[in-house]
Amino acid sequence: MDRRLGRKLVVLDADSTLIDNEVIELLADEAGSGLLVSEITDRAMRGELDFAASLRERVATLRGLTPEAIDRVRAKVSVTKGVPELIAAVQAENGWVCVVSGGFHEVLDPIAQALGVNAWRANRLETAPDGSLSGQVSGQIVDASAKATALLDWANEGVFLRGDTVAIGDGANDLDMMLVAGVSIAFCAKPIVRASADVSIDDRDMRLAIDLIAGSTVN
Repeated sequence: MDRRLGRKLVVLDADSTLIDNEVIELLADEAGSGLLVSEITDRAMRGELDFAASLRERVATLRGLTPEAIDRVRAKVSVTKGVPELIAAVQAENGWVCVVSGGFHEVLDPIAQALGVNAWRANRLETAPDGSLSGQVSGQIVDASAKATALLDWANEGVFLRGDTVAIGDGANDLDMMLVAGVSIAFCAKPIVRASADVSIDDRDMRLAIDLIAGSTVN
């Protein structure tokens, strides 16, 4: 008996979902602001702080960080167990896996490319003329509303019905996209997200999502 997913659009958050890490905290460790940034991140994920304002505050502490430091952060990032299997299962049935992140293109891009996801969006760190970080975010911030918009844009682009869309996340910034998705999965999530999601996964193994989003059972 095989579990069939059907053709689905699966949209994952990046930090602590697609990957095991919180990239802003790794960057802050390089900048010497790790404790401060970790506390702000935790409050934002619990929904106690406005995400855009908290992101700007955290990024400001990264001013002067060099490209070499960003390279070191990339090397520390690990993909969550089971993510490649989830991607393979979805794409095997002509579905899409996309990633929308409150994190940063500078770290997400090579990961997304290596995994072969269909599309992704993230924030971009502004650089100074010498190549170091300016301490600001370039362009529009990917907040909760932007995540929901991304899911709907990809659904329209790929011609997915709302009932065939799945959002997977762990923090308050994921709540809007989880609300507009057909199925929402809280992945090792904060209590506010677990309370809002359709289903929860408590083990860090993304393979568990495959059965949760399976569309039918075929003998």
